[in-house]
Amino acid sequence: MGFISDFKAFAIKGNVIDMAVGVIIGGAFGKIVTSLVNDVIMPVIGILTGGVNFKDLKANISFAADEAEAVYLNYGMFIQNIVDFLIIALSIFMALKVIMKFKKKEEAAPAPAPAPAPSKEEVLLTEIRDLLKEQKKN
Repeated sequence: MGFISDFKAFAIKGNVIDMAVGVIIGGAFGKIVTSLVNDVIMPVIGILTGGVNFKDLKANISFAADEAEAVYLNYGMFIQNIVDFLIIALSIFMALKVIMKFKKKEEAAPAPAPAPAPSKEEVLLTEIRDLLKEQKKN
């Protein structure tokens, strides 16, 4: 098989398609969580902490010389990204917990009973039937 046919076989597999859908949904979910943190949670935390805007929290680590700009350590953005991460991690944990609960229910469901083995009489009758069919053919 050539490279293109190998790649086609790989790309068409269900797992790759599922992964692609997951990445797309994950990107959209990340935007939603970022908006939740930036527009809902952090303003409330800012009010609770006395009107602090976390985006503006920074420390000057070098003082500006004549033409050089000052360098800041933006620890407020870092705090905001940690909150983002914690919300995403909690959401994924909760989703996986629900999925695992459903999988356990599926595993706990009893498997259908296998068909009972044919009795000796049925086996004997089947052999007789097969012999009669052979005799008719000959």
